Amino acid sequence: MYDRAGLVTKLAMMIAAGGVLHSVPVAAQVSATKQKTARVSITQGPEIERSEPNFAIVKWTCNNPGGSPEHYGLVHYGTDSTKLDQTAKSPIRLNPAHSNTVFRVRLDRLKPSTTYYYKADAMEANGNSDGIPSRVMQFTTPR
Repeated sequence: MYDRAGLVTKLAMMIAAGGVLHSVPVAAQVSATKQKTARVSITQGPEIERSEPNFAIVKWTCNNPGGSPEHYGLVHYGTDSTKLDQTAKSPIRLNPAHSNTVFRVRLDRLKPSTTYYYKADAMEANGNSDGIPSRVMQFTTPR
């Protein structure tokens, strides 16, 4: 005998996961909310992971900020170090079992051979900042 409801759930998950059948229970696939970390800090970076003439990817690592599992990596950037008037963000889902979180944010519509200034930050999905803005950094896009 088989559990029809369980089978239907697994099949639905298989379709949602692109055809790969996972044996992880549905309840275990949702990240739980973790207590907010008292002091969040960037432990590595930020740095330019990749730079092309019209885009760049900024990467940094911080201790796990906790709180809501849905977070965003934010990068404020611009061509003037005192006016970071553009913002890029990328969603991330925290893993409460990990002590660190790696953020990656793609900056689009950049101009070739141009110097950009940027600082990295992160926030919960509700807009509350994790309070980790980096110092202002710079890079120049290739030709």
